[in-house]
Amino acid sequence: MSRRLKVAVLFGGRSGEHEVSLESARSVMEALDPSRYEIIPVGITRNGAWIVGGDPLRALQDESFSESWPAAILPDPTRKGLNRLQVRQEEETRLSLLSRVDVVFPVLHGTFGEDGTVQGLLELANVPYVGAGVLASALAMDKIVFKHVCRDVGLPVVEGMPCTRRRWGREPEAVLAEIEARLTYPLFTKPANLGSSVGISKCHDRTELRAGLNEAARYDRRILVEVAVPAAREIEVSVLGNEAPTASVPGEILPSREFYSYESKYLDTGEDASGLLIPAPLDAALTEQLRAMAIKAYQAIDGAGMARVDFLLSGETGALYLNEINTIPGFTKISMYPKLWAATGVDYPSLLTQLIELALERHAENARSERVFRPSGE
Repeated sequence: MSRRLKVAVLFGGRSGEHEVSLESARSVMEALDPSRYEIIPVGITRNGAWIVGGDPLRALQDESFSESWPAAILPDPTRKGLNRLQVRQEEETRLSLLSRVDVVFPVLHGTFGEDGTVQGLLELANVPYVGAGVLASALAMDKIVFKHVCRDVGLPVVEGMPCTRRRWGREPEAVLAEIEARLTYPLFTKPANLGSSVGISKCHDRTELRAGLNEAARYDRRILVEVAVPAAREIEVSVLGNEAPTASVPGEILPSREFYSYESKYLDTGEDASGLLIPAPLDAALTEQLRAMAIKAYQAIDGAGMARVDFLLSGETGALYLNEINTIPGFTKISMYPKLWAATGVDYPSLLTQLIELALERHAENARSERVFRPSGE
């Protein structure tokens, strides 16, 4: 029997999506095949401390860390693995190798996890990891820059304008006047770098716009204001692969509220819960257009491993807009990303296995690049 791969699953983190990450990680760890993988749970607290030992998932939920201890992956490829931090005195910290790590599975949504920061650490450590690299993670997380990339490759996006938190704080009346001169209500206000609809507001007038900008500014120094698509239908497509990605059947969200807010995603239950239509009720031509656009957007940012690509389809005009890409989408068993692949013929455990294999494949491809340059003649 071949040796089981050691898979470090990262979850929690310094993000407004901390709780969502815990639920995603629970599903991932329950579904990983124990005959193929040895799971190493690694929790990251709201303050950014890494913990292992005991039950890190429960420790983060209960905020009780007595059975866990500090750990770290170092940005040093000569000390590859998960290291335990041993604090003997206030001024003395020692490292000891806790476990070799074959691949890291980040299940970190939002800032300090999905935005390229953790990916950069893992690149420095020379450890394979599931999902997009530094560039794709950063581009997809930043809603403002991502839309520039979409426009550059000819993908349609909703009209909008950016604003910084500092400018909003210094000259609010000028900002409001500029937004109203350029855009038409209703509007959405969004933090530039966050997911799970955290900090997003729909604004129908200046009073709501002011409140929406204040809410978005709580979570990011950059804010995006966008025109609301009339009678918008929310369509999502899952993408899987590295340089030759494939797209799932599309699915449609039926939000329980006016838009697909955090509350409608995670808090509304029973008869009040949001609905999913899988596959989405679309004609064959539009279905294939969505799948092709999802792959085009994925390749435009140099996506790898996985992503969920979200679209807005106007129920009034039929116009289609690319809304955003999530490089670490929700991963509970009832989340759209795995459900779309299940409807396309890839079950949840097989999906996780493919993602780990894709991580190892991409790491091996990156390892082919030479890191030392010697001019000819030396």
